[in-house]
Amino acid sequence: MYKKLWAFHKGIVIFNVQTHFFMKRIPGLWLYILLLFLSCNNAEKQKVLTIATSANMRYAIEELTEIFTDKTGIKTDLVLGSSGMLTAQITAGAPYDVLVSADMQYPEYLYDQGYGFQEPDIYGYGQLVVWTCKEGITPSLAILEQESISHIALANPELAPYGRATREVLNKEGLYQGIASKLVYGESITQTNQFIRTGAAEIGFTALSVVISPQIRGAGQWIQV
Repeated sequence: MYKKLWAFHKGIVIFNVQTHFFMKRIPGLWLYILLLFLSCNNAEKQKVLTIATSANMRYAIEELTEIFTDKTGIKTDLVLGSSGMLTAQITAGAPYDVLVSADMQYPEYLYDQGYGFQEPDIYGYGQLVVWTCKEGITPSLAILEQESISHIALANPELAPYGRATREVLNKEGLYQGIASKLVYGESITQTNQFIRTGAAEIGFTALSVVISPQIRGAGQWIQV
């Protein structure tokens, strides 16, 4: 799973972000956004940079945009959702300047359909994790089949790349059919995280960037897939 940065027609820019450790490149990323922002034809008329962000990037992008605004004076407006939903909104004419997507599929689709004037550019890689906030549960793939696990949260595979990655893992491990009745689908990683944090689901799949974020770090237990 990886991430890309992309510029659209009419001042729209796309980040195909897949989650997790793009941290090494954060210090210079705000400058890249600024250059793209200033290159847009209508940039001089814009006072706010609207960034449509895949939910797995929520905490990282909040920190990044704060730095960006401090450096440039340009305010930002974040729109959170699944990559698929945000892509559908863009094709319907949503006036987003930047898209942070959780994988390559959606930015490449938009580029192929003529929505962009610059090919997407990878800037980070994501990692899937199994996470639980229930006491007495040690996260693992094997535990998913146990009777003690009634609900397993994941993002909707049809809209969210992390949900699709989860389904691929479960199929590869031969687990999907056996636990299909336990699966609880969130509209995005944000809703999936809520299921896990509140205990509505005993365990679930999310992004590494979520569980290591300052806002979530230390909550429950997780392992990388």
